[in-house]
Amino acid sequence: MKNNQILRIAGTDYKEMAKLLCSAAGLADMVPAKDARIAIKPNLVVAGPAELGATTHPSVVAGLIEYLRENGFYNIVIMESAWYGEETENALVASGFDSLCREYDVPFIDIKKATSHKRDCGGMELDVTDAINDIDFFINVPVLKGHCQVRMTCAIKNLKGLIPDDEKRRFHALGINKPVGHLSTAIKQDFILVDDICGDLDFEEGGNPVVRNGMLAALDPVLVDAYACERLHLKLESVPYVGIAESLGIGSSDLESAEIINLRDIEEQEISKSSRVLDVAYAAEAVDACSACYGNLIPALIDLKEEGLLEKLDTKIAIGQGHNGKTGRLGIGQCTYGFDTCIMGCPPSREEIYDGLKKYIDEHC
Repeated sequence: MKNNQILRIAGTDYKEMAKLLCSAAGLADMVPAKDARIAIKPNLVVAGPAELGATTHPSVVAGLIEYLRENGFYNIVIMESAWYGEETENALVASGFDSLCREYDVPFIDIKKATSHKRDCGGMELDVTDAINDIDFFINVPVLKGHCQVRMTCAIKNLKGLIPDDEKRRFHALGINKPVGHLSTAIKQDFILVDDICGDLDFEEGGNPVVRNGMLAALDPVLVDAYACERLHLKLESVPYVGIAESLGIGSSDLESAEIINLRDIEEQEISKSSRVLDVAYAAEAVDACSACYGNLIPALIDLKEEGLLEKLDTKIAIGQGHNGKTGRLGIGQCTYGFDTCIMGCPPSREEIYDGLKKYIDEHC
């Protein structure tokens, strides 16, 4: 497989699709040795099944593991961490990856419990898990989906699961796009197998899956993320971390020179352009907000909008670390503890935010 190629396949036999992609890519020839330590990184951001559009389908990774073992590779681990505020163990169980690890006898490394180290990442010092130190070959298995803050998440941003929770919060204080782009210099992606089965087009935590029944294979994380932007009708400049990674030499976003190869005759599915996040984001004054907190706010705002309540709100909703120590009328999360009305939590749940905002609107608007 060449760096400028993206392999595509569609269907519903996900395990077999994964094996076919690996075979067509020549994955077995890429791994340096039979005893090489191979790490697989899925997306287990929240505690939920893949059918909700947030997490990697276990059957995709099952196909990957079977392919590797059929080709004589047995030194395999899976590593990941859930987002800030969620225990990885809960995500492991809800997603079915605990069962997968038991069935295939593959160790799982919870990055939340692993040690980490500071390292220079293209001019930014970032805290990265020590678990990558013992890896000979890294396989990224992200979900192609929307993101309520950075618009899209696929190969590059999926690496954020390999940093400790405190660093995840700091990423948002630094401006999420820049550190995400720089993190890609710390962890070389040797092979990328993208779950494009039913990712949510709006939210990284899922809930509104759009069934596409697709899967992609690539070597270049910048190229496959540029392709993901095109799939979601996003301009590349609207997802800055992709350009940042490209500027650091991680890959190329040149889709005109890319070779898109269909392994089966694929009936192209048009993905409608979603605007649900943009329709309600105006109500929030987000400054360095963490994904979990902001990700719970937006669905709550959509619920309020659908009920005709959001338009009654008479003030902006403050959210994010940038409001720490400040005062105001209405805030979300413990960073806005000094506001007149604060819906506490780190993060507060979607239900807590909805109930708190509805109460505020009833009493003050």
